[in-house]
Amino acid sequence: MQKFTLHKGIVAPMDRENVDTDAIIPKQFLKSIRKTGFGPNLFDEWRYLDHGEPGQDPASRKPNPDFVLNQPRYKGASVLLARKNFGCGSSREHAPWAIDQYGFRAVIAPSFADIFFNNCFKNGLLPIQLPEATVDMLFNEVHAFPGYELTIDLENQVIVRPQGETIPFDVQAFRKYCLLNGFDDIGLTLRQSDKIKAFEAERLATKPWLAHTM
Repeated sequence: MQKFTLHKGIVAPMDRENVDTDAIIPKQFLKSIRKTGFGPNLFDEWRYLDHGEPGQDPASRKPNPDFVLNQPRYKGASVLLARKNFGCGSSREHAPWAIDQYGFRAVIAPSFADIFFNNCFKNGLLPIQLPEATVDMLFNEVHAFPGYELTIDLENQVIVRPQGETIPFDVQAFRKYCLLNGFDDIGLTLRQSDKIKAFEAERLATKPWLAHTM
């Protein structure tokens, strides 16, 4: 999993409440058995004027010029600013995969659906919950200033605005530790590989019949 320490990026505003996971990555793209390749289909039904199916060449699609991610001023955005209850709906882990693989490193919103919130941390994406008034202020600034960027400092748990003012945010200590070090669940387990090998060796020494298979 990619580490998250300090990130500076252009902010794209998703000015809608209750954005659900089917809007983030529509159901037809869940057919894929891979964990990669979902970025081109992020917000597919809003981002394109034609219906999308897995395996289509994005270059052959008809982009919706009115959709925020298709507007030139937000090209290369890596911080997503959203409204309350972002990531609601089904619990598909493909939603944070698609957001991350598009190029976003963090999502800022007043509130998140619980499962989506947890899935973000497990996949190296930082969800930041801020008061609604603060999010309103950021939306106003993003709309007012093309190329608006924020710097997110996870170690110090602050967002730095272009003028230098900081906005503090909370993050649970264990989740912060995992993001700073790039540890997903598998990575955390593999850190104990020596203990796991020792346990397996002792288990087979005392219970050798477990080595036999039917």
